[in-house]
Amino acid sequence: MEEKEQQEDSLQFNSRVDLTKLQEAVAQIKSELGKVIIGQQNMIELLIISILSNGHSLIEGVPGVAKTVTAKLLAKTMNVDFSRIQFTPDLMPSDILGTSIFNVKTSEFEFKKGPLFSNIILIDEINRAPAKTQAALFEAMAERQITIDGTEYSMEPPFLVFATQNPVEQEGTYRLPEAQLDRFLFKINVQYPTLEEEVEILERKHEQKNTQVELLINSILSAKQIAEYQNTIKEIIAEKNLIKYIASIVDNTRTNANLYLGASPRASIAIMDASKALAAISGRDFITPDDIKKVATPILAHRIILTPEREMEGLTAEHVVKQIIESIEIPR
Repeated sequence: MEEKEQQEDSLQFNSRVDLTKLQEAVAQIKSELGKVIIGQQNMIELLIISILSNGHSLIEGVPGVAKTVTAKLLAKTMNVDFSRIQFTPDLMPSDILGTSIFNVKTSEFEFKKGPLFSNIILIDEINRAPAKTQAALFEAMAERQITIDGTEYSMEPPFLVFATQNPVEQEGTYRLPEAQLDRFLFKINVQYPTLEEEVEILERKHEQKNTQVELLINSILSAKQIAEYQNTIKEIIAEKNLIKYIASIVDNTRTNANLYLGASPRASIAIMDASKALAAISGRDFITPDDIKKVATPILAHRIILTPEREMEGLTAEHVVKQIIESIEIPR
């Protein structure tokens, strides 16, 4: 009997990285969002992973599927500064960056910071703004800094952009450049709720009456805690055979006959970082092939371009990524 207990003890998993607080925080965030958001578990999990991985996310879906409200309420679970910017065709760079204003008292120009100087930025309909404004946003996303009048301003961490776009509306929109898309860790495709979820949405809305949903959400994380958890993610172990597995998936996108443009090494790094975050949320201090498979599609699909022939045939980037994953042998 004693020998059996010793064997069972030896089989128990002992994490080399303490993930208890991180897991508790993630569970609390999901619980807070569950007070308002019905379903959309995949979107919520990917957004949490993007926070832990210190990456931006692009959320795409038809109007009314809770893209904006989910991002807004997720930001409210963190005790950090939040800005929401509605992109429009006439939006200028100074509208988001800020501008220099002449101070009559001091006879000098003073820089007044714009809404982009925040921690969590929610950008609605990102594909509506013109090229100049996109370029201003691009520098902030890529370098986490802004240059105005020759002066560089660093963004206070955490600095994360959650952007939404509508895939069905084309009038008054601009296609995002590939280089800017590449700066988004994830492109999250939000689907319609199921019938059961929609019934629950209606019942919940009926019960809440005039309640402001923002008041139901409590803050869970501080900026300091977010930074600590982002550092914890870096300690998650990635075995060499799994690193090669990630590289093989991305390398296949560059030689795939269905693709005109493959993914860059930035995509490989993104898959590794996101896999580490997913492993940590799951209570593991090491990544698995399943972690890689789960994050690969939302990371790669917006970074690759189909050949014109395959696009005309109705093939999608998501389908090609899944084909690639299935074609590569899983490391043992």
